[in-house]
Amino acid sequence: MRLPGDAPTASRSRTVRARLRSRTSATLSDRIDALVNNAGYGQHGPLEDVDGDLFQRQFDVNVFGPHRLVREVLPHMRERSEGTIVNVSSVAGRLAAPGTGAYAATKHAIEGYSDALRLEVEPFDVDVSVVQPGPVGTGFRDRVDDELTRLNRTDAYEDIYRFQEDASLFGADSPIAVNPAAVAEAIVEAAVSPDPEPRYVVGQVAQLLLWARYLPDPIRDQVFGLVRTFAS
Repeated sequence: MRLPGDAPTASRSRTVRARLRSRTSATLSDRIDALVNNAGYGQHGPLEDVDGDLFQRQFDVNVFGPHRLVREVLPHMRERSEGTIVNVSSVAGRLAAPGTGAYAATKHAIEGYSDALRLEVEPFDVDVSVVQPGPVGTGFRDRVDDELTRLNRTDAYEDIYRFQEDASLFGADSPIAVNPAAVAEAIVEAAVSPDPEPRYVVGQVAQLLLWARYLPDPIRDQVFGLVRTFAS
């Protein structure tokens, strides 16, 4: 559910919550077995260039939106002692790269949120799973490119911008992008399994990137430094 305007406001948030309650109440005349929080977008760009409104909007969609939905369905799941919440995160929720700070911050938040929520609702037989894809062959990058145009670019970060804008590396046709069907299969598996895993990593590239987080910080920083050099 999206309303016009770039930045969230108190009145918009109240309107969204009212619509959520209305639609949730209508749906719950039957039941909700699973909630999938998959809506989101990527506000990329060097953090110095991402202003407060853009940063807040990124969190409003990627973090606060899922939280609102969880609060609406969870009382009904607890009452039935059944249900699954699936939060779609990203490898960016475990490994932040230059130029992805705002987006990675939201996905790190979703990871921590999901861990805490899973422990809180386990006594009520409600499950919480996280799906962690890497690059996926969708239109996600098109939105990233649109968001980059909103920034007042600082020349000092031009290498980061060039790397971010290289669609051959990250776009839908990238050789490392996984088929969206693979992500959908992981979401369905998490949603319908009687005993879902806490996390589902989708794709070999995602698995490799997640392993990279175990590298010592200085080595990982050197790797990202080489990436910047490659882009410049």
